[in-house]
Amino acid sequence: MGIGSRPTWAEVDLGAIDFNFRQVRKIIGKGKRIMAVVKCDAYGHGLLAIAKRMSSLGADYLGVASIDEAVILREKKIRLPILVLGNILSKDAGLVIKYRLAQAISDYRLALELNQQAKGAKRRAIVHIKVDTGMGRLGVAYQQAFGLIKRLSRLKNLRIEGLFTHFPSADSDAGFTRYQIEIFSQLVRKLKEKRINIPLLHTANSMGIVGYRHSHFNLVRPGLMLYGIPPRAGINLQLKPALSLKTRVIFLKRMPPGQGISYGRNYITKKETTIAVMPIGYGDGYPRCLSDRADVLIKGRRFRICGTICMDYLMVDVGDFPLRVGQEAVLIGREKQNSVSAAELAKLSGTIAYEILCGIGSRVPRIYI
Repeated sequence: MGIGSRPTWAEVDLGAIDFNFRQVRKIIGKGKRIMAVVKCDAYGHGLLAIAKRMSSLGADYLGVASIDEAVILREKKIRLPILVLGNILSKDAGLVIKYRLAQAISDYRLALELNQQAKGAKRRAIVHIKVDTGMGRLGVAYQQAFGLIKRLSRLKNLRIEGLFTHFPSADSDAGFTRYQIEIFSQLVRKLKEKRINIPLLHTANSMGIVGYRHSHFNLVRPGLMLYGIPPRAGINLQLKPALSLKTRVIFLKRMPPGQGISYGRNYITKKETTIAVMPIGYGDGYPRCLSDRADVLIKGRRFRICGTICMDYLMVDVGDFPLRVGQEAVLIGREKQNSVSAAELAKLSGTIAYEILCGIGSRVPRIYI
């Protein structure tokens, strides 16, 4: 299977990625663009492979977190426009120009440095101005945004291509999200009155796309939903999870009753049973807090992890179920009529599906099907 000698891997279903992208298109309708967010190794699905897929599907833009991610894509001949969503230091402004990237801007200092670098290269730096409408992280405060945009519009080697904001609670606070959309819209109207035209306007993340149609403007930024995870539990949305996490049984041990399993001996066998050992652990990004809580699928049946999850291994109590060394086990994904989702593991871990997917480590190879 091309996974090396350690039989733990993630399968990424590109057909599911295609389906989810088309769902975004269906929701937003004609005349709007899509910025596919592929930051953090495309949410654990593989930066380059997913960027290539987005290119073939007709995405208009790619969104990354850092220049490093953008450079990887440029050096692999990805020609789509790329927006670096994170702030950068002034010393890295030259890379934005060299690799023909768009850069998110929150203040005048970085804009001035980009302008200087672009002037030296006889180009124009492309920027998207980030407005803080309530996230409280990056971005110029919306009360100060108009003044900053006026200053930036005077820089001759700077092209203001986009204006955007970010929703902190679109899945939990509809009133505040509507307020964010309204004050962003007020800023857009004020700019138009002053004949300052910014071509690309974007506020909608996955939850914005699904739940706030008036947030779409002319560009949307789907992330989690591209990978088949609904942005909120219980939402009526047709998506196909793209990633499955799999391993194989590498050792079987028949254990008597009263035997402790793993570090701390937190799990004690109640009767004679078989313990299946699998080569995956928190060193692969499978959370240690799932010890004695999460299930794995073997031959379509659920079995509970037993004992503390180790760096490189976990153990499963399979009772008298007939198994052999080499048997496949599914930690995220579907087998027969049963499934274990990233959302399920997130709930058990007290976190979100983003963290489960992004946490799958680099020593877990991705196989694309």
